[in-house]
Amino acid sequence: MSEDRKAQLARALERVEARVRGACESAGRARAEVRLLAVTKTFPASDAALLTDLGLTDLAENRDQEASVKVAEVGRLRPDAAVRWHMVGRLQRNKARSVVRWADEVQSVDSIRLATALDNAVLAEGRPKLDVLVQASLDDDPARGGCPLAELDELAAHIARAGGLRLRGVMAVAPLGADPGPAFERLARAAGRLRRDHPGATELSAGMSGDLEQAIRHGSTCVRVGTALLGGRGLASLGSGSPGRAP
Repeated sequence: MSEDRKAQLARALERVEARVRGACESAGRARAEVRLLAVTKTFPASDAALLTDLGLTDLAENRDQEASVKVAEVGRLRPDAAVRWHMVGRLQRNKARSVVRWADEVQSVDSIRLATALDNAVLAEGRPKLDVLVQASLDDDPARGGCPLAELDELAAHIARAGGLRLRGVMAVAPLGADPGPAFERLARAAGRLRRDHPGATELSAGMSGDLEQAIRHGSTCVRVGTALLGGRGLASLGSGSPGRAP
């Protein structure tokens, strides 16, 4: 069964890679400029392990409770795989200490209070600096998370001063039920302003299974893909997480 699943994942990866390459070519960009982040939420650790066999070592999760168990299991299944784990879902401050124990990067920092909680957790755990992205809101819907674009600079400056955090860039999810192009264009402008003030904040994480081509056209350096790689949601217990489009 694992060989069948691996073959299935390999075919899906080929299709996604073809889409990313095509989008890069259309935008006049090099394929190496765009990182593929596999969103493994609701799928078993065995799938994540198979993805590492196929060369994907940037993996993402949406919920701390699921991720903390899965990260440990993948470590047992593939002890030699150099996996880099990303938190991409909405995060409550009381989960900060748990998250910094397994995440290499948190892409969903949308408030000064959350940034402070993560900074304190990093220092309490005595771990190296945590890479973080500020999550920008492209629709001003508080239920979907994200920092309003007008407040992005203040949040970025706070993170830049934090002793336990490293500002790496900006992340966003396209609005629901609308053409994502204009939203990604606004995001690209905001990311450009951020880079001017913080030259190390080069990451622009935008684009998922349904809109990665438009995101790449507008400068995305990281596409977060779940459904197009892994298929429909894998586990029954989905619980909370970042609402909206399927990755």
